[in-house]
This record gives sequence, structure tokens and C-alpha cells, in this order.
Amino acid sequence: MKKYRCNWCIGDPLYEAYHDQEWGVPVYDDATLFEFLILETFQAGLSWITVLRKRENFRNAFDNFDYKKIANYNQDKIDTLLQDAGIIRNKLKVKATITNAQSFMNIQDEFGSFSKYIWAFVDGKPIKNAFKNLSDIPANTPLSDTISKDLKKRGFKFVGTTVIYAHMQATGMVNDHETSCFRYEEI
Repeated sequence: MKKYRCNWCIGDPLYEAYHDQEWGVPVYDDATLFEFLILETFQAGLSWITVLRKRENFRNAFDNFDYKKIANYNQDKIDTLLQDAGIIRNKLKVKATITNAQSFMNIQDEFGSFSKYIWAFVDGKPIKNAFKNLSDIPANTPLSDTISKDLKKRGFKFVGTTVIYAHMQATGMVNDHETSCFRYEEI
């Protein structure tokens, strides 16, 4: 029996595997939430598949997304990253990653974990949408606007409302699988 997937991932094995195994699965682990936040930051203005194809390179370049290490990166490390052809070499995004790691830890100090902070916006459980087609799925929502503003107020960079909505989708804060997709009911 054929499995129906969301239209956005069809045709690329890497995209399909990401869709089938990760996208929309609720994430409560701070390390994974940080990884997705960083990847979404680098994705801003680009396609997600571009970032996905470079994910392992990012993992290696950014010390396995260890926010404690990233928060302490110095100019030498920044220069090394900007020479790394395996990642997206955007100086502002690299610097934002360091700032975001520092802000991430500040939130952990205040709330006990980043997960408690971010999931509080949805009362700790995913919002289950019911979109039939890719064209029905919004790029942002009033909730992503609110989260974006709060993160910016806390010092985060490259966390516009569209980036935040993509983060919410990726980490399962919202279930935006198309209703005909086999993952819609599984998640």
C-alpha cells in the first residue's frame, strides 16, 4: 500500500527520510531544540533542503551543536567557520549563532530549560492543524509572531516569525503534516 506524504518532501530521498522520521515529531530535549534553532537560523532566506544537505557539516563545524561551547567561540573560531565550505558561510548568521547560544543558556537559567520556556507557548502540547494542501499552510502565525518578539527581546538574532514558525513545525510544536499524509495521525 502506497504511503502518502506531504508534497513538499516528495522526490528527494533525504527530504523524505527527514519528513518520515523527524519533521513534526515533538522535541523536548534542549540540545535538539538548539540544533533545530541553529539550522533554522542558517536556513533563513534559503531552502531547507540546502541546510539539510549540510547538516552533518554543521554538526562537525559547530561542535555537535554544543551551545555551551558555541557561547564561548572567539574570533579565531569565527574565522575558521567562515572558511568552512561545508557550511553556509554567512558572517552575521555565524555571529548570531554565538549570541543565540548565550541567550539560550540565559533562558535555561531563568526557566530551568529552554524546553519549558518554548513549550509553554503551546501549553506543553502540540497544536494539531488540519491542512489539506501545502498551499494552506501558513509561513507564520500570530503565535510565531509572539514567540519571535519574545526571543528578540531576550537577545536572539535571526529569529523572525517565519523562522520561528518553521522551528515550531520541525520540533512538533505544531503538526502541519497534510491531513492525507501518513504521518499526520502518527504524530
